[in-house]
Amino acid sequence: MEAHCERPADAAPEQELAMGLRYLARQPILDLHGKVHGYELLFRNGPQTMFSGDGNLATRTMIDNTVLFGLGRLTGNLPAFINCTEEALTGRLVSALPAGMAILEILETLEPTPALVSACQHLKAAGFRLALDDFTWKPGFEPLIEIADYIKVDFAISDEWERRKLLKRLRGFTVALIAEKVETQEEYQRARDEGFTLMQGYFFCRPVLLTNHKVPSNRLLHIEILRLVQNESMDINELAGLVKRDPSLTYRLLRLINSPVCAMRQEVQSVHAALIAVGEDAFRRMATLAITSELNAGQTIELLRTAFVRGRFCELAAVFCGLNHSEQYLLGLLSLLPAMLRIPMSELSPMLPLRDEIRRALEGENGRERALLSWLESHEKGDWLACDAIVERHGLNTGDLLLSYEEALQWAEDALHSA
Repeated sequence: MEAHCERPADAAPEQELAMGLRYLARQPILDLHGKVHGYELLFRNGPQTMFSGDGNLATRTMIDNTVLFGLGRLTGNLPAFINCTEEALTGRLVSALPAGMAILEILETLEPTPALVSACQHLKAAGFRLALDDFTWKPGFEPLIEIADYIKVDFAISDEWERRKLLKRLRGFTVALIAEKVETQEEYQRARDEGFTLMQGYFFCRPVLLTNHKVPSNRLLHIEILRLVQNESMDINELAGLVKRDPSLTYRLLRLINSPVCAMRQEVQSVHAALIAVGEDAFRRMATLAITSELNAGQTIELLRTAFVRGRFCELAAVFCGLNHSEQYLLGLLSLLPAMLRIPMSELSPMLPLRDEIRRALEGENGRERALLSWLESHEKGDWLACDAIVERHGLNTGDLLLSYEEALQWAEDALHSA
């Protein structure tokens, strides 16, 4: 039986606000060191896959909502790449955005008319940075290339010969090159070899996996701790003994307990004291955060951020579907375990302290338990058709999901700074 979610009759004003936002996702843009350079905001106004009717109205709605929600809340105070129509640029609608944070993407469908070039020059002088989106070489674009800060090239629709020819033509122009839709490690390496310095896509969630690779002993210790904290009644002595066997994990855990994420009124200085002070439910969440931070050691921080967002989102949205919030938290958090350990989920899942249904959901089986995670994975990619199908199939409410997503973004930033 599918999960069906009912919207509360006394919906808060914030829910109405989220319904007005419709869809607003973000995709990270990483540098060659795995550090997040900024996020592209993906916006869609309404249930159709593409903008319908007045595209300029959709753009105005997007600008209004990003101003209303605040770019900082959506990007963790990192730069925001925002698609702009001709009206948004020539009509200076984008002036409502903070120039220091907003990077204006000039869509590939626009022509470099004198009015557009003049508007972009004024916006550049006002402090905005400019990006040419899905760029292919066309005569007459030189004035825009000269003032552009970024040029984005779509890896999904271009081949190596086309890209090399384009990059050769761009020699002499001072622009940062962004490879878009980089989804695998092979594509990442190819883009890097070709001279791209920024990458957009979820390649960092899909590393080269090591089959038949032995899980390190300290990771097995972490998995054993996960088993213990999921018991209805935790054995405090046994749990404390295991945690103390890993000094780094103990440090992370105590930092989390003493951080604003946990909001303790007094510091605790031991695992025993932490268990007593915060209670079992809160300790489960804090221990899982600390363990996840350890599992992600050596990987890009965006991988950990994404895991935190997924975990918190699934936990928050579970209430709308009658799903177990603790299980959903683990489902979202551990969905990126293969990327962290570079071991296939099929080899990891038997070790995880989860019900068979949750274990199968982690392995990719679609169904009731995986509905929220599947929605968020589609949302991350801006795959609106898939989002709509999941919402309809499981009786979900988009406003509820967006509110949970927005709160998860902020929670993840707080947790990341603490962890």
